[in-house]
Amino acid sequence: MPSKLKQFIDGEDMSVILRQEEDLGAADSYRTIPAVSAPLEQGLSAAEVAERKQNGYANVNTDKSSRSVSDIVKSNVFTYFNGIFIVLAVLMFSVGAWRNTMFLVVVFTNALIGIVQELRSKAAVDKLTILAEGKVTVIRDGRKAKVPTSELVRDDIVEFKNGDQICADAVVRAGEVAVNEALLTGESDAIQKLPGDSLKSGSSCTAGRCYAQLTRVGKESYASRLTAEAKSNVSATKSEMMLSLDKLIKFIGIILVPMGIALFFSQKTKADLPTADAIISTVSALIGMIPEGLYLLTSVALALSVMRLSRRKVLVRDMNCVETLARVDTLCVDKTGTITEPGMDVDELVCLDPERFPEDLVREMLYAYYGSMEADNDTAVAMNAYFRESDDAKAYASARFRPGKVVPFSSETKWSAVTFEGNDTFLIGAPEFILKEHAPIVTEYAKPWTSKGMRVLLVAYHKGPVTDATGAPYVDPYRVEPVAFVCILNRIRNQAPETFSYFAEQGVTVKVISGDNPVTVSNVARQANIANAEDYVDATTLDTPEKLQKAASQYTVFGRVTPQQKLALVKALKGEGHTVAMTGDGVNDVLALKEADCGIAMASGSQAASQISKLVLLDSDFASMPSIVAEGRQVINNIQRSASLFLVKNIFSFLFSILTLFIAFPYPLLSNQMSIISGLTIGIPGFFLALQPNATPIRGRFLPNVLFKAAPGGLTDVLLLLGVEFFAFVFRFENPELYSVSPVVMLAVGVTFLYMISRPMDRYRLVIWALMTVASLAMILIVPYSPLREWLYMEPMTGRTVLVSLLFVVLAYPTMWVLMFLFDRGRKLIENFSNRP
Repeated sequence: MPSKLKQFIDGEDMSVILRQEEDLGAADSYRTIPAVSAPLEQGLSAAEVAERKQNGYANVNTDKSSRSVSDIVKSNVFTYFNGIFIVLAVLMFSVGAWRNTMFLVVVFTNALIGIVQELRSKAAVDKLTILAEGKVTVIRDGRKAKVPTSELVRDDIVEFKNGDQICADAVVRAGEVAVNEALLTGESDAIQKLPGDSLKSGSSCTAGRCYAQLTRVGKESYASRLTAEAKSNVSATKSEMMLSLDKLIKFIGIILVPMGIALFFSQKTKADLPTADAIISTVSALIGMIPEGLYLLTSVALALSVMRLSRRKVLVRDMNCVETLARVDTLCVDKTGTITEPGMDVDELVCLDPERFPEDLVREMLYAYYGSMEADNDTAVAMNAYFRESDDAKAYASARFRPGKVVPFSSETKWSAVTFEGNDTFLIGAPEFILKEHAPIVTEYAKPWTSKGMRVLLVAYHKGPVTDATGAPYVDPYRVEPVAFVCILNRIRNQAPETFSYFAEQGVTVKVISGDNPVTVSNVARQANIANAEDYVDATTLDTPEKLQKAASQYTVFGRVTPQQKLALVKALKGEGHTVAMTGDGVNDVLALKEADCGIAMASGSQAASQISKLVLLDSDFASMPSIVAEGRQVINNIQRSASLFLVKNIFSFLFSILTLFIAFPYPLLSNQMSIISGLTIGIPGFFLALQPNATPIRGRFLPNVLFKAAPGGLTDVLLLLGVEFFAFVFRFENPELYSVSPVVMLAVGVTFLYMISRPMDRYRLVIWALMTVASLAMILIVPYSPLREWLYMEPMTGRTVLVSLLFVVLAYPTMWVLMFLFDRGRKLIENFSNRP
């Protein structure tokens, strides 16, 4: 054993390393408990762990998956529009119109519903987060144990291996690992870490195994400090829908105050209303402009979606990805663990040169080979089970092969190697990466197995070491002798064909991106019913960015892909305007998962993949993907439909308020009337429509879609109520008559628009529409003759008010139909013009 390594194992030099770590700018918290050099075989004691937890040295995650309870309450109560509502209520009370403050009930109800639903969603997400939390092996009191990463403390001795994410800053004590720091530094090359080298939290192990001592944990770790700095400088990325809503609400928020002031003076001077009536009229108009339920509806719908997904064992780390799922048109998948089942089985050993390398000799070598390295991936597990752990394999145990230097498998090199005593080196891995330009001869010979969808690994003999002058892994193809094929079987998931057929029906393009042989992957994809599976390419031939960019759209199956190429392919697809989802389970998928619009990890895979993805399938069942995509589409489609209901009122109030600035007539509705009408034709039906299944593919952008749908309804309200104002002026209606006719017309337009956007009708939508229509009729017929008229200011109808009401109720449907036709034609003309080359 090298003397330096022995010193680290014995703990003699750790104080020097830890002092170096502190000098780099450690936190003040290190002053309470001095850093210690924990014995490698013993680790910390239970008392030392408890002491560190008590004094703030635990690896507590500072980047929470969900908001705190106080944040949820504040975000639902202390909003800009709630503040506006309070000011408007104070104005109403100041003029004695306290009965016109029914909108406060709506405000309170909205806030309560929002808080309750978000708290329920938080509880579901937090529960799944605990289930999905990564676990690592730690040495304490001389024993190894698996603990959640949040249970670690500074100075713990932790084992890191291939596929693990470095969960806290550490220093290597023994062993060696290859680490990818691309997520932290952007540097894609793996970095070899030896005893004494530092490990940065947020990086991931791509090969090897080591024991490391944690030096910075929790908020003091490199990744946490980086995250905190990023959050302080850059606002969180929001989805297209939420950004559109933010823009809309910001616009309304900006114009609300000046519009209110102008409207008050217009009502007082031009309409010649008393101050109290001018305030009541102005407040009524402003109430109509505020989309008080729209943001709530969106938040509740997304929260309910997260809860439904959690019941399917799907952890949602970013709520915005629910919308992204709805817009996905390209799905990139790995072969292993996605199309096929996670486990593998060795099916056959095929000797290529039985005279020089007879089968018994090869099996002896493989028995020793897999005794020298950890089975830290599915392939190694299968090889170890077949060539070392089975009863037949144990007969090949011998002293002929004594392992020396080991080069662990890496997703970049795609091979591993062992140099035995006597300098005999054997490699196992992808033929294309071992033989390089000489590979076609061997891969052609392997076609009988690759055509069956088997993974074929090459066992090869190499003369001399497999490292270059710098110690980096390197194979000289001219010094390689093919020894044998190991044929590995990956069983296709039973539901895979049905799952991929669903995506084909939904217009989602599937791309298979794998490190395996392209012929093998193509045959597996064909068996899984993936469209155009015969269009495959060997990624080793895509040696320029231009070739890779062209291949991204041309091919369906990509074989022998490196992690950097996976990242480049996702970027290329996004560059073509596609919304890309990526599924993966390995550390080689991490960069692509991070780059994709929506990264989806299998929980059975590596920690690094699960931690970086926006969605985690806790049961690792790819067959649940159709229901997940359908969930996203349901939410966004229904939010778009319901949002158009809300904006009808806002469009009407905004346009009508502008008209009243120039025309001397009173605002035709009062705030209580607006609140009830909104509830019957917008809030209640909008909420229930948002719950209906709807897997229709998303087309276009959120705000234009909603505005084009809502505009005909809002304009119908404006035109018909202008007609009511005209009749009121000509026939000299008193204000109570105006306030009795206008709600009737508004309700008629509301139920008509509800019918229009509910098409095509099904039983569920028909029941909602019928109930709201009946409720609206009840309001018209009952309120004027009940005590409620004191609150809603609807007087019993007279002969002339009945005639005027009937006239404009009859005009509601044809007016809206014409406007919808014109807007539909106009939108098609705009789309055709924008699509011109």
